[in-house]
Order: sequence, then structure tokens, then C-alpha cells
Amino acid sequence: MKKLLILFAVMLISISAFAQNNDGGFKFTVVKENPVTSVKNQASTGTCWCFSSLSFIESEAIRINKLKEADYPDLSEMFVVSHAYADKAKKYIRVDGALNFAQGSSFGDLIYVLRDYGIVPNEVMPGLNYGTDRHMHGELIAGLKGYMDGILKNPNRKLSTAWYPGLQGILAAYLGPIPETFNYKGKEYTPKSYFESLNVNLDDYLDFTSWTHLSYYEKHPVEVADNWRWEQAYNIPLEDMMTIIDYAVENGYTVAWASDVSEQGFTRNGIALVPDMDAIKKQAEEAGSDQAHWLGITAPGARPNFDKPVPELAITPELRQQGYEEKNTTDDHGMQIYGIAKDQNGNKFYMVKNSWGETGKYKGFWYVSEAYVRYKTMDFMVHKDAIPKDIKKKLGIK
Repeated sequence: MKKLLILFAVMLISISAFAQNNDGGFKFTVVKENPVTSVKNQASTGTCWCFSSLSFIESEAIRINKLKEADYPDLSEMFVVSHAYADKAKKYIRVDGALNFAQGSSFGDLIYVLRDYGIVPNEVMPGLNYGTDRHMHGELIAGLKGYMDGILKNPNRKLSTAWYPGLQGILAAYLGPIPETFNYKGKEYTPKSYFESLNVNLDDYLDFTSWTHLSYYEKHPVEVADNWRWEQAYNIPLEDMMTIIDYAVENGYTVAWASDVSEQGFTRNGIALVPDMDAIKKQAEEAGSDQAHWLGITAPGARPNFDKPVPELAITPELRQQGYEEKNTTDDHGMQIYGIAKDQNGNKFYMVKNSWGETGKYKGFWYVSEAYVRYKTMDFMVHKDAIPKDIKKKLGIK
């Protein structure tokens, strides 16, 4: 009897496993995965650039110092954001308001802040001084913009020495004062000395993009409105772009990744792909068949489910450029690529850490298809040792 019960249990497990492997959903196998810190939530802010690039620096600290999970750093996004708003305000005045004074920015902004001001742990400056337990910057940015536009009018015909301390007062009221010194784990630090303790050399990080209207293997300004610091990136061919990203992940590095998430293929359930709608519509003509059921299509013209494998577009440099020129590809969102996986059909997907909290099927992580990364990458940042030697040579990087 006992043997029969064991055999019956094994049969149930086998049937369950078979059903799970044939339910039509994605089945991912990890090829390479690098350490990342826990998923954070930018909530109601436009500060993804900071959450993604700071997460990237946290992973770099983990890699460089060979940290165990208990010692992973948790760095303060709002320390960076506060300094960025303050620096942006100065430039806003200098260029007579001809600057996008908003919440967005670039990866270069983080590098600048770390180099000039340092960093603090998140517990030292969580940036929640305005009565909520989640980040909400709508009122803050509206107040800052109104204040700056008032200063810009220069009603006294000469700017006073009070306007900048006034701005700092607003920032301190919402995000907390910038600490000059603080104690952390039994040691006293300044923001600069704490950053130095991470052993991250900022000279080692480079930014890349890929557009056909710019000369290759040369630096150009990243042409997006949020790039108010006028950061430059190396422009490289599409295939080199993908080679660097793959080489980085395969060799233990992560990637700070700026992309466009407005496409219908970027789902809110942890999947991003570039559906070939013509191919899908052709399959939809067989609505009611097993194939249509596989795609989640029950009638011609119905929207397919992108939580299952579907045909994707073949992405060329020309198609990338077309999306950029037509403003279908924009500087939309910053995330962190930390791994590579394959689906049940052998298609490559990148494992991506987002900053929308533990949401979606994968609790804040996304699987992004190779086609999507080829198509929608705006720019990305990596350590210089994450670049293959032959590409380094073309760029003149040692």
C-alpha cells in the first residue's frame, strides 16, 4: 500500500510538472546572473535615472569588494537627487531658463554627484521629510520650478545672495538636510569618505549609445532633454553595442541601461519584447485554433498576450534610427541589466532590475528580449573592463 501511495504521489508530481511546462507561458533558464541589491521603489517620482545608476554602483561595490549579501550597500538616492536639483538650478539661471528643469536626468549626473559630493547610506538620508512613506515629488518639483521661475525674472535687476540658500531650504524641507558628517556601523564618515570606502573608481565608467546620424567610435552629447549636464557618450555600431552588453554580463559586470518603456511590448508583468504584429495578425486568422489559444487571441484583431512567446521584429540600425527620428523611441526609463536568460525556445532575454517596487510576476524584475534591447536602448554605462579588447582599441581606450 505504501509503495502504491509513493507511486501515486510521483505520478501527480510528474503530471503537475508536465502541465506547468506546457501552459504556454514563458519558461526561463538562467545563463548568467550577477549580484544586485534589493528592488527599490521610486514611486511617484521621475528619478529612475538615479535608482538605476545607483543600483549599478551598488553592484560595482559588491563586485569590487567581494561583499557577502549581509554587507550589500544601500545607498541614498535622495542624497543624489537633492544635489542634482541644486546643481540644475544653478545652470537653469545661467542659461536663462533654456533648460529642462524637471525630475529626469542622466547616468552622468550620478557620476558627477558621487565625484563632487560623495554619498551616504539610505538610512542616513531616506529623503522622506514630507509626511509620506513613499517618494512623491509632484509638489516638490512644482514648488522648485515656481521658485526658480520667480528668481529667473530677476525683479531686483540683480540676483541676491539669498536665492540659492532659499532653494536649499526647500530641498532640505522635503528631502532632509545634507549631512556633513554621520555615524554608520560604528564609524564616523563624511559623504566623501563614505564613498571612498566603497573603493569605486569613477574614472572607470563609460557611457555608450548607437545612432546612425553620428560618427562611430567618437564621443557625442546624449541628445535628450533630460541630459542637462550635457553628458557625452561613445557612439558605436549596433552590433558592438550588443557585444559590450553581452561581454559585460558574461564576465561578472552589470549594466546601467536607459531605455524606452512606452512600447506595448513592455508589459507591466515583467516581460518586454518587440512583437511582430504582422506575423501575429497572420496567426490570428486562425482564431479558435490551438495556435490562437497559445497567443491568447480569441478573435481577429484582438490584442495578444505578451506573457507568452510571440514572433518578434528583426532589429536593424535603420529601424532603431527610425524609431528615434520619429520620436517613438525616447529617453523614458532607467534600469539595470544584471543577467542573461533563455526562454523555452532558446531566445535570449536580459534579466533587468526595475525600480517600481516588488511588482509584476517577477517581483520587480523583468525579462527583456534581445530584440527589445537592440531596438529601445538609448544609452548605457559599464565599467571599462567590461568592454572587449578589440572594441577598446577602436575607441582608443586603454
